[in-house]
Amino acid sequence: MTVELLSRIQFAVTVSFHFVFPPMTIGLGLMLVILQGLRLKTGNPVYLELAHFWTRVFGLIFAIGVATGIPMEFQFGTNWAQYARFVGDIFGSPLAIEGIYAFFLESGFLALLLFGWDKVGPRMHFFATCMVALGAHFSAIWILVANSWMQTPAGYHLARTTVIGMNPDGTPITEEVALPPGYLVEPGDLPTVRAVVHDFSEAIFNPSTLDRLTHTIFACWITGAFLVVSISAWWLLRGKRTEAAKISLKLGLLVAAIACCLQMVAGDSTARGVAENQPTKLAAMEGLPTTQKDAPLSLFGWVSWKRDGNGEIIGLDEHVVRVPSLLSILVSGKFLDLDAARATEVKGLDDLPSDEFIRRRHPGASEAEIARIRPTYWPNVPVVFQAYHVMIGLGVLLTTLAIVAVVAAFTGRIFRERPIWRALLWALVPGIFLAHVATQAGWFTAELGRQPWIVYEVLRTQHAASRVVEAGQVVRSLILFFLIYLFLTVLFVHILRRLVRKGPDGGHGEAAERDTHATVPISLKSGRQTSEG
Repeated sequence: MTVELLSRIQFAVTVSFHFVFPPMTIGLGLMLVILQGLRLKTGNPVYLELAHFWTRVFGLIFAIGVATGIPMEFQFGTNWAQYARFVGDIFGSPLAIEGIYAFFLESGFLALLLFGWDKVGPRMHFFATCMVALGAHFSAIWILVANSWMQTPAGYHLARTTVIGMNPDGTPITEEVALPPGYLVEPGDLPTVRAVVHDFSEAIFNPSTLDRLTHTIFACWITGAFLVVSISAWWLLRGKRTEAAKISLKLGLLVAAIACCLQMVAGDSTARGVAENQPTKLAAMEGLPTTQKDAPLSLFGWVSWKRDGNGEIIGLDEHVVRVPSLLSILVSGKFLDLDAARATEVKGLDDLPSDEFIRRRHPGASEAEIARIRPTYWPNVPVVFQAYHVMIGLGVLLTTLAIVAVVAAFTGRIFRERPIWRALLWALVPGIFLAHVATQAGWFTAELGRQPWIVYEVLRTQHAASRVVEAGQVVRSLILFFLIYLFLTVLFVHILRRLVRKGPDGGHGEAAERDTHATVPISLKSGRQTSEG
């Protein structure tokens, strides 16, 4: 394997493992705000017990998430040094803001959330909970800003650094000269050419930022809510902590159902943005080989590469069940004018990228050469197609489960000892696993669908890898990462299993006494917490 491919595998492993945890912290942060708010509003000690329990789970997930996130960021300098230098002026700013502001906001108030139950009053503790949840969301915003810029770069220009003289101490005097718009980056340019921000707001609010932000945040809410739902359903099936489990299940299902419905709207907007800004990715997601009006929407099936006698990719073999006209209707967004919607043209892989795009990069190419070159600019369509449809299929399943179960829960039917309702509870237990698979599939769709570009239509992935890293070094570090992550997985599952088996604190009276116990602020002189009287 090449260093580029090994580095991509290593980054995929670290990102995929890390991405298990942020969606749960973001979604669970929202659930904690709701529980703490209900604790203040109602004074019901059950909400305090549940807030205690889910805060402990949040702390565990946060700790593992931090541990797995740090190695991921270091790979930009080790495995992807060419990329880091090229986009440092743009990519570094959102990541710095995320680390300095969002992460410290979240981690700073996390200490008060975890250890402040008997140190501050309920209102201050609720405020700390809100700040932790806000920090988690704020962190996701800046990471998605950076990633969205890679998908749809904007607000930048290319500049070349040249040496124009030497200082008396022997250091070079450099000058940065802006390159003309549309300049094509070649591999030899990377030591001297980089992307420079000229409009920070345009770079932040690039064409895909808002769509991808809402799509991802709603996915995180769904994941966090289904974590609560899955564990609550398991408690009910085991006959444990019935009162707390019922309340926890209802709240989790309500958030999950609302988030799933919002996700349908966000997903529709995101897909139309992909159709406009990344048509090759949309064609790969749909396995659409040819440009057509009245384009059908793929439901399920599989696609594979069609190759010539030399093994070169020349197109797709598709075995897909499709709904006539629906893709054109969805891409157009003209749901009240179906005739105009059906006339919307959707580009297929045979015309993507365009002849003009290829001729600019391969001057003098003939029609036959363009047809041969075109597939080299396609992503891995069979993988993207399957990942996208796994996400869609599981999203529909989770939405159906959430809506059916939330109605059954708020009418009380799901708590009846009947086989059909117990079957529904059993169906909810693996909900957190299904949500994770859906989010991972969505992430794979977004990242693999952008290939072969690391910065869409600006810098190819193969040119972004570090030049001094050897394949053996990547293999050894990949094995080490795998072993460490295996250990962290076992540790996480073991601790989470203990927390779930223990459940919320028992004894409503003791919890209520803790919640209303008067405290005196921490003494500046002694550094201790004391009680009145």
